[in-house]
Amino acid sequence: MKHTQRRWFAGRLYWVLLLTTVMGLSISSLALAQGSGPGAVTGDQVNAIARQLYCPVCENTPLDVCGTQACAQWRELIREKLGQGWGEGQIKDYFVAQYGDRVLAMPPARGLNWLVYIIPPLAILAGIFILYSAFRAWKRPKAAATDQGAALPADPAAASQDEYVARLEEELSKR
Repeated sequence: MKHTQRRWFAGRLYWVLLLTTVMGLSISSLALAQGSGPGAVTGDQVNAIARQLYCPVCENTPLDVCGTQACAQWRELIREKLGQGWGEGQIKDYFVAQYGDRVLAMPPARGLNWLVYIIPPLAILAGIFILYSAFRAWKRPKAAATDQGAALPADPAAASQDEYVARLEEELSKR
């Protein structure tokens, strides 16, 4: 009798564990499905747009890292707009219409703003050209003429030694 009770208990235990596992997995999959539906907006999506906008209240602070209450409200507004199906460009245009171009992390290339895109590369190219010209000038030997029009010898050490030897011979010949 004990053997049949044990077998019956083991069979029931197997089904209870199996049923509990299946129910647990189905409940967790329902919870995951609620957070990842087509209307759900993740924090990464909000921060991807907020990273491209600056806080209109704080100076030079991206919207995704600003800790003010206003920025939290603007991030929530971005979340709502994304939930309504707005695109990244539409949201940025909305903020530009409300606060001006200063909220954009990358200013549009119009008006005098295009100088921001042109001047740094031109300055780098001008610096490279100046360095190249200076290195070529330093590397090139200088050709200078003496009083009689003859060129100096290529080796400056030899020229100074010849001059020294000539003066020494002149001094010795005087004695």
